[in-house]
Amino acid sequence: MRLSLRRKGPTKFDQAADGSMTLIEHVRELRNRLFIASIAVVAGLIVGFIISKWTFEILKAPYCDLPSSADQTGSCEFITLAVTDQLMLRLKIALWVGLLVGAPVWLYQLWAFVAPGLHRHERKWAYVFVALATPLFAAGAVLAYFVIGHSLAFIMEAGVIGEPTKLEVTSYVGFVMNMLLLFGAAFEFPLLLLMLNFTGVVSARRLLSWWRTVVFLSFAFAAIATPDPGPFGMTLLAACITLLYFIAVGVAFINDKRKGRGKEIYAGLDDDEISPLAEERVPVGASDPIEAPTSVSAPAPVEKPAPLERRYDDMT
Repeated sequence: MRLSLRRKGPTKFDQAADGSMTLIEHVRELRNRLFIASIAVVAGLIVGFIISKWTFEILKAPYCDLPSSADQTGSCEFITLAVTDQLMLRLKIALWVGLLVGAPVWLYQLWAFVAPGLHRHERKWAYVFVALATPLFAAGAVLAYFVIGHSLAFIMEAGVIGEPTKLEVTSYVGFVMNMLLLFGAAFEFPLLLLMLNFTGVVSARRLLSWWRTVVFLSFAFAAIATPDPGPFGMTLLAACITLLYFIAVGVAFINDKRKGRGKEIYAGLDDDEISPLAEERVPVGASDPIEAPTSVSAPAPVEKPAPLERRYDDMT
């Protein structure tokens, strides 16, 4: 007897894709995937708690590299205002690291739950955009890490306290994380434009016609959203968004050329122009003779109803 290791019957992905999965099965699948994602986040939280001190050393490096942060002994120190600040800060750092470490697992669980509702070509483009989103976010975070040092130098030099200075540790870490998240999220802007172009919502020429508005909104967004009050971080973020916008427009032009947009069959034709198709005249002959209508027979007479005492049904 030969044993087959191949799984019989449709998989859960096939059942969710063809609509044969019931509502209860969808809820159970969501529960199971949330449970697996939670385990991944908890495991990442444990790893983040172990390496939280090493992560804090990386986060405080831009501030400790400044001459104004060193005290008389040459060491870099922070200020804590509450008893539990250090422990809570370590837990926050562990949570951020845990989300990053467990990202491959919980992102896969999210994608596995959503993917059956997409078409095959939609799943293909989703893979491409996710593959581009990760390095773009990482590039924005790395750029923000180097911008933080220049921003802190400007803030310290423009202040009135002088040197040396000591910062409150929770506010400093919050400032650094906000900069990293803001730059990383801003670098995802070209993907939004490419999604609109690849789905056929807007053309590359339409995207290019928005360049004045995009440049203005980039500087306005950078001025409002950037926690750095100095001009360096704001200008660099707006310049990066503008550069990525023009790169996205260039990719959109290549995509339009590949799909042949702008060269449709009726492109360049006037609405009042006569069709060049030759007119064919087909003579119409005489129709066949129509027969005379036949008479309709009279209806049969209807019998009179029986007396009331003779009427009965299946119940009497």
